[in-house]
This record gives sequence, C-alpha cells and structure tokens, in this order.
Amino acid sequence: MKTILHTVLLALLLAACTPTPEAPVKNPAQPDIYPDYADVCIPSNIAPLNFLLRDEVEAVEARAECGGEALVVNARGNEVCFDEEEWQEFLEKAVGKSVQVTVTTLKDGQWTSWHPFTWKVSEDPIDPWLTYRLIEPDYEIYQNLSLRERCLENFDERPISDYGLVGNRCMNCHTYANQNPNLSMLYVRGEGGGAILNRDGKLSKLNIKTEEMASGSVYFAFSPSGRYVVFSTNDIIPAFHAKPEKRLEVFDKTSDVFVADLQTMTILHSPLLADSAVFETFPAFAPDGKSIFFCSAPPGGLQQMRYSLCRIAFDEQTGRMGESVDTLMGPSPTSDDKCSVCHPRVSPDGRRIIYTVAHYGTFPIWHTETDLQMMNLTTGEVDRMEVANSDKSDTYHSWSSNSRWLVFASKRDDGLYGKPYFCHIDKDGKVEKPFVLPQRNPKFYDNCLKSFNIPELGRGPLPFQAIDVKHAVEGPQENFTFTKQSNTINKERNRL
Repeated sequence: MKTILHTVLLALLLAACTPTPEAPVKNPAQPDIYPDYADVCIPSNIAPLNFLLRDEVEAVEARAECGGEALVVNARGNEVCFDEEEWQEFLEKAVGKSVQVTVTTLKDGQWTSWHPFTWKVSEDPIDPWLTYRLIEPDYEIYQNLSLRERCLENFDERPISDYGLVGNRCMNCHTYANQNPNLSMLYVRGEGGGAILNRDGKLSKLNIKTEEMASGSVYFAFSPSGRYVVFSTNDIIPAFHAKPEKRLEVFDKTSDVFVADLQTMTILHSPLLADSAVFETFPAFAPDGKSIFFCSAPPGGLQQMRYSLCRIAFDEQTGRMGESVDTLMGPSPTSDDKCSVCHPRVSPDGRRIIYTVAHYGTFPIWHTETDLQMMNLTTGEVDRMEVANSDKSDTYHSWSSNSRWLVFASKRDDGLYGKPYFCHIDKDGKVEKPFVLPQRNPKFYDNCLKSFNIPELGRGPLPFQAIDVKHAVEGPQENFTFTKQSNTINKERNRL
C-alpha cells in the first residue's frame, strides 16, 4: 500500500512541477517536429500521434482543439505523448472535422508559441491491423528476421512468424486475401519450407512448385473468392553497382506467372503468362476476379529492362485465362523517364490501380527515384501522386478494404530504412499528405535499425501464433499437379 501511495504522490508532484506557458512569444513558423505529423489527414481509429521537438527544449505544451473540446499535454523535455484513452475519446468527437494543434515550447527561460498545424480527422476508418516484415536493409545476409502484426488503434505488436522458430530461414511477407485475416499466406524459404496457408487459423504447408516451373512462388495474390492464388516464379539474381551512388540491383533471369487452384490442388498455366520471350511478374487479381494484372518486359540489358503494366482476362468459374494480353501502360521512348512499372495493386472498389515507377528494372526498393502512381481504370488518367511521394524510394503498397487508405513503405527519412506511411485517398481520387505509423516512444524511429517491408492492411487480428507457423513448417506438405491451357499467343499484344 505504501508503494502505491508513494507512486501516486510522485506522479502528482511531477505533474505539479511541469511548467505551463507564461507570456509566450509568437513565432510565425511551424514547430520542427518528428515524425512530421503537421497538416495530415488521419483516421479516427489511429493510435496517438506522439511526436518530439527536434530542438532540445526545457518543456513543451501541445494543445489540440476542435469544436470546444481540447486535448492538452504538458511535459518536461521535448517529447509529446498523449494519453491513449483521452486521445481515442477526443478523436471520436472530431470525426469529419479539423483539429488545430498549437505547440508552445520553453527554452532559455522563454516560452515560444509556434504557428498551429492541423489534423483533418477523416470519416473513413482504416483497417485496424497491419502486418509487415522487420529486416535489416542489408545486401547478402539477414538475421533476427520476423513477420509482425500491429494493431493500428493502439501500440500492441506481436510476431506472427519468427526467424528462430523456422530454422533460421528467410521468410517472404504475409499477404491477406482481400484484407481477410481468416485467409492469408506467407512463404518460408529454403529446404523444408513452403507456402504457409492460413484458413481460419488452421495452417497448412503447400509446395506451390512443379518440375515445369523455374522456382517456387515469389510474388502472389488471392482471387476474390479465395479459391485461386496467382503467383510469379522468379529466378532472381542480385548484383552490386560499380557506381558509389548506387547500392544493389536485383533482376530476374527468368520469370513467369501461374495460378494455383487451392480447391483442386492444380497449377494452371497459360502460354500468355509464361512466354519464354517475355518476363512476367508482380501479378494481382482485380477485385471482381475477372482479370489479372501483371508486369512484363522483353529480355535485355539491365538498364533496358522496362516493365509494362498488363492485364489478362480470368474466369473464376472455370479457372481459364484470356486469349490475349492488354497493355495498359508501356515504356516511354525517353530513357530518362520513370517508365518501368512494378507492384500493381487494384483498389477493392475496382476504380483505381496503384503501382510504382522507376527508370528501369524490377527491384525498385533500392532506386531512389521510385515513385507511386495511380491510374483511373475507367478513364486511363494517371495521377503522379506528388503529394505522397518523396525524393527517396516509395513502394510496396496495399489498400484498405474501403479503398480510402493506402499504406506503403518509404525511405524518405534517410534513404536506407523503410517505414510504413499512410495516406488518405478520397472518393474522387484526391491524395492527402502521408504520415508514418505512430509509435509509443517518439524516438522509436531514431533508434530502430530495421526496415518495415511490404506492409499489408487487415480487417482483424490473425488467428494464429508464431509457434503455429513453426509446427506447419515441420509438418507434411501438400503438392500440386500441373495443367496446361492452350492459347494462341498474341505477339503484338493489345495496347490500350
């Protein structure tokens, strides 16, 4: 009892000693805060946007105000950390409104009131769960790699697969079927590994490879029904640049696209997606299941490898692919243009597709020029998403289930470590300024030596644990058989 009483008295004493602003001098500039949460659009179900002042100040007050309600933090030092319960109550009342945030700092005995910034609280909620791979941004080796699940409404995080539990193997990132936590997959590489399929928390190991394929599945995505998985097989070659401003290049020696039928345990093949004269990769289903988007390029020198955005019809009833390939966007004849397309992802409402563009190649994460672009699938109009992009790599993106939020990995801070950023996209396609995943400790990213790889949004928590993945890897595997579809290949391909 004495210990509890002493703790309470100490907290009250510290609160009483926290100075409050007196006669502040106004500064017309906004405060230099990190992370940059100034003038962003946020969902009402996001965790507190805790931040710090880059200047070493003696004390700080942050006052968030909206509609007569106020959320205030007074603290010694340069960190602003909101109470989680108070934050949630405040945002619930601010939905659809703008919050004005005023920061006042104490330095050398003088208080300074900085120009306010705003938080626009969207009426569109975000899917409250996020998965990602934590990995060192290294070139040849990896260690202590893990796949993680984070609740966006608070700071809870847990491993869903761990390097040490799966025989120190590398792991591909986790992918949901239509943001559904009860149907998802991850891939454990190496001998004895395989695709780990989650169906309502029951895990099974799939060997999605036959002797007709160059490799196992690399990039994959589910069909809307969940019956099919479209995937690429890539013979990947890493190489170092001779130029000091370049780091690492990764390119495909061969690559094809196939479809796995999870009901019949067969691999579906079309020569239009496994053309020896073309590299096909990065497949994704349309949300209505009637087409498959992918990227393709003819073989050539590394800097001549420019991938086009393509589409082929698909019938979910029969598993049959179309008789021709449509090219939605092809390379520009200007070599300096960002004209190589990767990672197409269609919004769940089917209206838009977002992809990355780089000067060349198939591994844009190490290309500083990599940007996101968005195409309206009805009009063909392209938005360069300048509000969301930075001067570093912006890639590896996924949609929320309501098509209103995008999460992507950005290296905008230092060009080395990728972090998950979120941006709002309204019903008319307007893109808002992105903000980084909030952390309890505002210094988290300054001290984090891991990259967040391929963030994916989910509608609920995953129904399995990291130990379940270990047991699945150690268990028996389910094999597939190979089937072929006859097509007359359209060598010219249809240009839209």
